[in-house]
Amino acid sequence: MERRSGELKNRLRQLQGIAQLSYRARKALAFHWVLVRRSNHLPHMRLGALLPQLESNWKIRMESNPPLALSRRELLMAASAASMAGASNAANESSEKPVVRPEVLIAAPVTLTINGQAHTLHLDLRTSLLDALREHLHFTGTKKGCDHGQCGACTVLLDGRRINSCLSLAVMHEGAQITTIEGLGTPDQLHPLQAAFVKHDAYQCGYCTPGQICSAVGMLKEMDEGVPSHVTSDLLERPVPSPEEMRERMSGNICRCGAYSNIIDALSEVSEQRT
Repeated sequence: MERRSGELKNRLRQLQGIAQLSYRARKALAFHWVLVRRSNHLPHMRLGALLPQLESNWKIRMESNPPLALSRRELLMAASAASMAGASNAANESSEKPVVRPEVLIAAPVTLTINGQAHTLHLDLRTSLLDALREHLHFTGTKKGCDHGQCGACTVLLDGRRINSCLSLAVMHEGAQITTIEGLGTPDQLHPLQAAFVKHDAYQCGYCTPGQICSAVGMLKEMDEGVPSHVTSDLLERPVPSPEEMRERMSGNICRCGAYSNIIDALSEVSEQRT
């Protein structure tokens, strides 16, 4: 039986060298080769029936189709040369036929009203509001933190409502009233929230502070309008400015220095002054 299995394996090796086999035939032959490799677990009669079945189905004649005399290295070299030739032909064809692309408008004039003053810019339509403020108008108080809308450092007020300017295109806000940290107060006359942040030491490095203050201004306005949050107990009543309520509403603004308790103290003082 071992001798018979050896003969079958040798003949299958010869069949594998025939170049004229179709893809389907080579795939089936590989499957049968696996069966032969596991011959110790198969009946002898099943092994003996493999080759006649292959030869009858695919009409293979060893005499008319001798094995291809190529080594593995030679085959790989020939395949690499063929692929390089195909890539070269494709490059030549592409160079002979230049791609004609339609003209696309990628820039346009945009007028933005920042802190009550109109600014006309010629912007790429893909420019975010944050980049327009910082790179084109030099309102550098608005910070770029994550540029993914996750940290809140870029928060500005758009018609009185807080937004993440890194997630909004500048061309979307032509005609809107945009307020940045520079428009809330001046060094001589601070906004009440700015004064409260200084009083309660609600910052350390200061990088997130502009976004925190702008977000707090929008948050207090939302509470005045009765907009509920996730922790609001009664949706029909005006939200109470409790520490829990303010923590939830300010959760989109990250302070990496960890000045959260002082920020809540500053917000609580200002909210009490408003009542």
